[in-house]
Amino acid sequence: MELRVLRYFLVAAREENITRAAQLLHITQPTLSRQLMQLEDELGVKLFKRSRYRIILTDDGVMLRRRAQEIVELADRTAQELRSRDELAGEVAIGCAETNSMSFLSRQIASFRKANPLVSFSIYSAAADDIKERLETGLLDIGLLSEPVEIGRYSFLRMPREDIWGVFVRSDSPLAGKDSVTPRDLTALPLLMSRRQEVRKEIAAWFGEAYDRVEIAGSFNLILNAANMVLNGVGAALGFYLADISDELRFIPLSPELRTGTVLVWKKDSAHSAASEAFIKQLKNVKKA
Repeated sequence: MELRVLRYFLVAAREENITRAAQLLHITQPTLSRQLMQLEDELGVKLFKRSRYRIILTDDGVMLRRRAQEIVELADRTAQELRSRDELAGEVAIGCAETNSMSFLSRQIASFRKANPLVSFSIYSAAADDIKERLETGLLDIGLLSEPVEIGRYSFLRMPREDIWGVFVRSDSPLAGKDSVTPRDLTALPLLMSRRQEVRKEIAAWFGEAYDRVEIAGSFNLILNAANMVLNGVGAALGFYLADISDELRFIPLSPELRTGTVLVWKKDSAHSAASEAFIKQLKNVKKA
């Protein structure tokens, strides 16, 4: 598979129209059609369902789109890193969970860029499992992960601040006036929980025997969408306190208290760009201070 053809495929998949994709790529429609058919022949699968006016990805096409995006992104990052070897420049890609430790990381980014203005930072927000997958494929340099998480394959720095667990409820909820909530309080509500199994085990341990009576209304990986579900009456969401998301929501800490640590991780014994190495060195020095 050629990178050029993968780029053609990604544009065609996005536009869902051969004529429009060819115009954007500055090639002829027959040329693009031929390249896509040759790609299908090479892979031995059909990538598109074709009609007169539209092309739609097949299941195999959807899988290739994901991999092609990763391949093209990694190739572009590699080329950028090689071009910037003579000066500290380029991009540091960081995957970040939703955590208060992001404030520490943001301050370090701001400090680093004052000394190295040619370096930019790309932030990818996701849950720990997704971030670790992208670390393994080289799409991310560093991950900011909420525990519990397996980090045996990584070098890491533990962040100084822990996150406090609680529940987000609407301001008109019967629980809104409480200073804290117990497992018994929450068995009366439909709940929204993280979809990470490691996190659910922690929550189950906090509930104890009451966990058998919990009604799980849904799952999520990012709290902002979960907050919208709370506002619209789907249920109450278990998560960290991050900020005052909405005047119509109330965050109530759990009782007994439940806290979660955060770690910054990067791959062991792996080549990093000069910019990534310099930023990791700064982080280590700050932690030692």
